[in-house]
Amino acid sequence: MSFSYSNVEHVMMGGKKQTRKVLIRKNKGYKSVCSYKNGRKCTRKKPLKKSEMVMIKKGKFIPGLFSGI
Repeated sequence: MSFSYSNVEHVMMGGKKQTRKVLIRKNKGYKSVCSYKNGRKCTRKKPLKKSEMVMIKKGKFIPGLFSGI
């Protein structure tokens, strides 16, 4: 049985728009942060760790999930 999950959060950080995304499909997942630098969209993307995916499946809060991106 495969697990799928997606979440998108739009935030204003210091007057700039920032989008944080989490996507899990077929036991693979990634997290990404999109922001704007000099008028251009800048996207940083990293795969989710197994421990992070387990916590998301359980519905637990993960402090600092996007701090390493």
